[in-house]
Amino acid sequence: MPDDLLPQDTTYVLRLYIAGSTPQSSRAITNIRAICLAHLKGRYRLTVVDLYAHPDRARIDQIAVAPTLIRLSPNPVRRLIGDLSKTDLVLAALDLPLAPIPA
Repeated sequence: MPDDLLPQDTTYVLRLYIAGSTPQSSRAITNIRAICLAHLKGRYRLTVVDLYAHPDRARIDQIAVAPTLIRLSPNPVRRLIGDLSKTDLVLAALDLPLAPIPA
């Protein structure tokens, strides 16, 4: 099913990989949480993986750079790299509308 036809109740499964408590990691966490609250309220699961605490995950999950956000579901899988500060680009990569979806 094309992303623009996804039902409004689709749950987004996101995983954010960070590298310790750096300013860039903190910005990425803050930015993706704000995007999720504004655009996916009640329709997302976000997991944050610190690669310093779990270095094996970088190899297993094929993460070369942090921060990296992966949209695991809905398909197709998408990857974004950076602090996620450009909301319009994050929304486009996640196939979400620019305006928040009304509650």
